[in-house]
Amino acid sequence: MEIFRLENLSFTYPTNALKALDSLSITIESGDFVVVCGQSGCGKTTLLKMLKREMSPHGEKSGHIYYNETELSEITEHTAACEIGYVVQNPENQVVTDKVWHELAFGLENMGLPTSVIRRRVGEMASFFGIQEWFRKATSELSGGQKQLLNLASVMVMQPKVLILDEPTSQLDPIAAADFIATLQKLNKELGLTIILVEHRLEEVFPIADKVLVMENAKIIAYDEPREISGILQSLNTSHPMLKGLPSAVKIFSSLGKTEGCPLTVKEGRNFLAQNYSNDIFEMEASPFSPNSEIAVELHNVWFRYERDLPDVIRGVSFCVHKQETYCILGGNGTGKTTTLNVLSGLNKAYRGKIIINGKKIKDYNNNELYHHNIALLPQNPQTVFLKNTVRDDFTEISKVMQYDSQQQKQEIEEVTEQLSIHDLLDKHPYDLSGGEQQKCALAKMLLLKPKILLLDEPTKGIDAFAKETLKGILQDLKSQGMTIIIVTHDVEFACECADRCALFFDGEIMSEDIPREFFAQNNFYTTAANRIARQLYPKAVTCEDVVSLCLKNEVHHV
Repeated sequence: MEIFRLENLSFTYPTNALKALDSLSITIESGDFVVVCGQSGCGKTTLLKMLKREMSPHGEKSGHIYYNETELSEITEHTAACEIGYVVQNPENQVVTDKVWHELAFGLENMGLPTSVIRRRVGEMASFFGIQEWFRKATSELSGGQKQLLNLASVMVMQPKVLILDEPTSQLDPIAAADFIATLQKLNKELGLTIILVEHRLEEVFPIADKVLVMENAKIIAYDEPREISGILQSLNTSHPMLKGLPSAVKIFSSLGKTEGCPLTVKEGRNFLAQNYSNDIFEMEASPFSPNSEIAVELHNVWFRYERDLPDVIRGVSFCVHKQETYCILGGNGTGKTTTLNVLSGLNKAYRGKIIINGKKIKDYNNNELYHHNIALLPQNPQTVFLKNTVRDDFTEISKVMQYDSQQQKQEIEEVTEQLSIHDLLDKHPYDLSGGEQQKCALAKMLLLKPKILLLDEPTKGIDAFAKETLKGILQDLKSQGMTIIIVTHDVEFACECADRCALFFDGEIMSEDIPREFFAQNNFYTTAANRIARQLYPKAVTCEDVVSLCLKNEVHHV
């Protein structure tokens, strides 16, 4: 039975000539798990908001949305609030109360339910989600993963029939993200809950989806079962950008020219390789790390806490990064990665230890000297970078801070917008951009500072696979021009492909570091899906390209 039906739905934002949604017509069945994907800015989030009446954006709409055969605009307020749940991308933005238990009860209290019913529902939901241990904690004390789980529980306590989620794992580490997706699968299978999920990280969600909806330029270009999506995209364009974002098992299968019986999971990918390829040749060509002799960043026994009576967040961190090196730091939520970047950039001051930036102690930099042609930090939330009404005004302001004359201002802005392909975004309000577009514009603003060292906190958050490929190319260009890059990320595939060295951050310090091939080949969870698929045959293969290369070398020994 259908639960949502879209008929020729189109939508245009007030200040935009182009449609955000263009003639969408689909049916979503009750109990379906639908994954929505596509490049940044293609209309995914707009589509989700249109399905949640209270969040529908202002603009010109045509066509129809039906919920259980009733026009969405005509359903009751109670139905709209309780039966259609919505979980946003940033867990911070959905938490509204100070205590966990109060957050769970908040929606039910607004519905005017009796106290006995509220207590029963809250207790049941807290038990289901394993919240008992932090039930009475302050919401400010929770990790990102716990906050997102709390958001989900707070929606589920309302007993919705549809759950809509907009990139709910974008700020979670790989382990927390996998746990969150497993919880969604459990809700779908055990409660028959209809789930509509926008996601860029498709490794975990692709195999459990009933349908995958692919969008491009405000239109739907594919809506089918997961195993069919790769074939559909290849029929449209053999080098379609979305092919880069498909799960590793699918990419390996397609790259090897196979067409029948596409694997979706790590297990299926392993079986496919075992049945079709030998491992007579299993070693990868050595790629030793040859660092620059000069050191760009040094930390020696650095300690930091936010307040005197609070525990240390950073505990004796020591590492060094060479000039023209890309150094990626991975680790769980709340381990101290972002704090380390803040200490490096001078935003937070360590109370013990030594920090040396470009051969000079950080405490010896005067006024804003540290930020002029030295170091720049792109924070996790790119919105915090913008201060003006248009991207162009923001770029002009930072150019004035750098004391560029009018001609140089124009030249620098032109160069950076060309480099990041953001010409068409210059006259837009930063908050009107998609997450991926905001990320690129924020990076451009940082590059106008002409830093020698670039610090990036979760730079791939909210951007699609094709945009990641573009970002990787930009970072490689910057490195070739002499820049040193330090990245904090949960994106193991991105770190594997662009880093010279990777480090694991745990319990306030760097636990280990190595070149990507050695680093990821020895991990179980902080590793790539490609390595999980291939490690029984090819232990050091850590990217899809590695696996495909070795498979082709072993194809002559095809079983």
